[in-house]
Amino acid sequence: MGLFFSTDTDNGATISVWEITESEDELLKLCSVPSEELEELQFTKSTARRKELLAVRALLNEKFGGKVYLGHHDNGRPFLQNSLTEISISHTNRFACIITHPEESVGIDIESVKRNFTAVEKKALSEEEREDVSEKNRDIHLAIYWCAKEAVYKRMSRSDTDFAKQIFIKKFTPRDEGEITAYFTDKEGNEEEFELSYQIFNDHVMAWVVG
Repeated sequence: MGLFFSTDTDNGATISVWEITESEDELLKLCSVPSEELEELQFTKSTARRKELLAVRALLNEKFGGKVYLGHHDNGRPFLQNSLTEISISHTNRFACIITHPEESVGIDIESVKRNFTAVEKKALSEEEREDVSEKNRDIHLAIYWCAKEAVYKRMSRSDTDFAKQIFIKKFTPRDEGEITAYFTDKEGNEEEFELSYQIFNDHVMAWVVG
């Protein structure tokens, strides 16, 4: 399938999504992979995981012409080694996505709504958030909660974050797309507010935050 869609947000970010329908060999032929990333692929046992990594590289090639090198901080947060552009990455078996911004910190997450979110509900949601979950749209509601919290977590880039205690999502009604207010409280008690956007497509939820 290749590039599924690419869009520019109102706050200056670009989101690109790749649908992973190609074989591993097809993906390798589609993109120019730096030697460091090829080495990482060689140590990745899962074929699905290798395809996800290659789809991310295909997106980077699509946006930057293959002239960027991807690195990771000690906490796992990705960065571009030869560009000041901010980036966040997420992927599932079916889709890979990146969000970039020339200046602002960003975070993005994508999940299948068919995933079992039972453990997520117990560990990542506060009691108040659990009470707000709609029984009618339970799976989608939980998927949006998780994606939003993951996006904030990636944006903050803080290790040992307690999703249930430190990231709070204001009550919302699940829709095909929308905006959510989130709050991050650090361990010193300082709070930051974020406005996130989300979109549902092809049984997947994608949420992102800029700034």
